[in-house]
Amino acid sequence: MRLIRGLHNLRPPDRGCVATIGNFDGVHLGHRTVFRRLQTRGRELGLPATVITFEPQPMEFFAPEAAPARLTRLREKLCAMGDCGIERVMLLEFSPRLAKMSARDFVQRLLLDGLAVRFLLVGDDFRFGHGREGDYALLHAMGKSAAPSGFEVEDLHTITHGAERISSTRVREALGRGDLEHARHLLGRPYRMQGRVGHGAKRGRGIGFPTANIDLHRRCSPLRGVYAVLVRGLDATPIPGVANVGTRPTVNGKDYRLEVHLFDFDEEIYGRHLEVEFRLKLRDEKRFASFDALKQQIQLDAQVAREYLGVRSSPDRA
Repeated sequence: MRLIRGLHNLRPPDRGCVATIGNFDGVHLGHRTVFRRLQTRGRELGLPATVITFEPQPMEFFAPEAAPARLTRLREKLCAMGDCGIERVMLLEFSPRLAKMSARDFVQRLLLDGLAVRFLLVGDDFRFGHGREGDYALLHAMGKSAAPSGFEVEDLHTITHGAERISSTRVREALGRGDLEHARHLLGRPYRMQGRVGHGAKRGRGIGFPTANIDLHRRCSPLRGVYAVLVRGLDATPIPGVANVGTRPTVNGKDYRLEVHLFDFDEEIYGRHLEVEFRLKLRDEKRFASFDALKQQIQLDAQVAREYLGVRSSPDRA
C-alpha cells in the first residue's frame, strides 16, 4: 500500500484513481463494505482504490476536548486498510490551512488536479470545506462539469448489522459498556490495540506482577478497566495475560496507559511492538487503599483471566 503524505508528495503515477473520503476510525465492517465497493469499481475502471483520510481527525482539530476516543491510532488504521486491500492512502494533515480551504478549492486541488479521481464514494450527508459548505450536490455538480476528466459520485447507503447501523460510535458504545462481543460483531474482528513497550515505574514488579507498559498514543481510551487479553508480537502463538487500561488511580496517574501482565513470561521486551487483543472485561478500574489490596485484586483478576483463556494455573513469576 502506498501512503501519500500530503498533496506535495503526489507523483504523476498517482493521478487516476477511484476514491472515498472519511475518518474510517476502527475500520469496522461498514468501512470494509465501502472498501469492497470501491475496489469493485476500481477493477471495472482499471484504477487503484484510494482512501483519503485526515490526521488529526477534524473533530480533534476543532474541539479536541470533546472529540471521541480513538478506536485506532494512525498506524493501526493504516495497517487495517492495507489488510483490506486498499492500494493507496492520501493522508492530509488537518491544519488551519486545510480548515480554511473552500469546498470548491478542495475539489479542484485534491480530487481533480491532484488525484484525478474518476469515481468518488461518499455518504449523502458528507460535508467538507470551510464552514462545511461542501456537500454531495456540489461534488456531483463539479464532477460532472469537469467531464470528460471529471468524476462520478456515488452515495453510501446505511450499512447495518441485523437491524443496527454499523458506525464507529456504536463500536465505542459497546467498548464503553464492556461488551466486547458486540464490538467484535461490528468490527468483524476482536478489538485490539497496538503499541511499543516502554519503561514504567516498575511498581508491578515490586508486587510480583511485572507489566509491559504501552503508550496508547491517544488523548483518551475507548475502553477502561481490567481485561483478559492475548498478546501478539513475542512468539509464534499469542501469549495470554491480564491487562489494565486507564489512569492508574491508586498511584494518582493522569495519562491513559495500557499495562499488560503476561502469564508465565519473564523476558526483557522493552522496545518491542505488541498487539493486545481484548477478550473479556473483568472489572472497572478503581482506586485501592494500599498496594497490598491492589496485589490481592490482581491475583484474583489473573486467576479469572487464566480460567477464561484456558491457561493452566501456576504461580506467577516475579
